[in-house]
Amino acid sequence: MALRPDEFYNHALAAADGEHRLPLARMTGWDISPFEPDGLRVAPLRPPVLPEPARHGEEPSNCEACSGRDDGIWFNDSWRLTRITGVGVPLVLMLHPREHYDMADLSDELAAELGVVSTHIVRHVQALPHISRAHVYRIGDGGAHLHIWFFARPEGQTQLYGSWMPVWDDLLPEYPADVADADAAIVADALVASVGGRRSAAGESPHD
Repeated sequence: MALRPDEFYNHALAAADGEHRLPLARMTGWDISPFEPDGLRVAPLRPPVLPEPARHGEEPSNCEACSGRDDGIWFNDSWRLTRITGVGVPLVLMLHPREHYDMADLSDELAAELGVVSTHIVRHVQALPHISRAHVYRIGDGGAHLHIWFFARPEGQTQLYGSWMPVWDDLLPEYPADVADADAAIVADALVASVGGRRSAAGESPHD
């Protein structure tokens, strides 16, 4: 059985200093870290908050993902794919169910479809010129509506390996939107060809 919230907090504090600051993470010493350890310090560990605050969109009636169910660059009856703007890496895509589900709520059929669609997104992102890898993330603490992130790592940028990539993305200047739009369209068209679906919610090309 997992530690109770108070037990977990006290266990962590045993490793902290008098200001409740834990030692720097081992990750800050990796050569892919965007930060130099000198001058960094860990924020004080705060006690648990119970009950936890509600996430954004716990109810479908106030869920932004539900209100945007017809927004995106690729759709099928169950899923939609959007491009996230204002990012620093070449491409960030997000996959959402069109209905209000979190990951644990998916039926086995939808879960299987999620696996297939996600795999095809990764294939198509990695097929783009000058992209080495597609990183896939599911967090879920901010929004109640399931959202899966796909980050394209630029070729040759080995500092962007692994776990630090979303932090690097936040540090980098904004990537050219026209280039990202063109690459997102390539991925969306490739999805239509490989798993079906369509480029608009209504089933008609937005350019028709």
